[in-house]
Amino acid sequence: MKPEIYTQWERQTNLITTRLSGTVTETDVSEWKQSLDKTFADLPPGTKFKIFVNLHGLNPASVSAHKSYRDIIPLLLSRYNWRIGYLDLFEEAKELKLTSENESECLAAVHCHHDSYKINEYESRFGKDSEHFFDDPEKSESWIRSYSV
Repeated sequence: MKPEIYTQWERQTNLITTRLSGTVTETDVSEWKQSLDKTFADLPPGTKFKIFVNLHGLNPASVSAHKSYRDIIPLLLSRYNWRIGYLDLFEEAKELKLTSENESECLAAVHCHHDSYKINEYESRFGKDSEHFFDDPEKSESWIRSYSV
């Protein structure tokens, strides 16, 4: 399956949607990171946004490809005053500092992945009013679009 890689910002809804799926290599992950970096660099100062991280159907081609994408979203969102709930699972994430780059801030996030066991566990342990973990892309998109920022 050819990888699907993109990030887009809808100015009118303040929704950032990012997608990484299919069989991905480290090069694909690098392309995805570049799409994220460009989108975030183009946000106007003071933007309050919500994000849909869609990794449904992601299949890293190697262990190194898997390792290369794991910290991208947590580190990126920490620069916008957001700490992903599941970071509490990792001792090395305890000291992650939150900042507010360009005076912009993430106010809500939804994470979608096809591993139902893992994502349902994340939802039960770390889900909250402003952050959810789903295994269904349509449910994910519906929830994040309904969240007011």
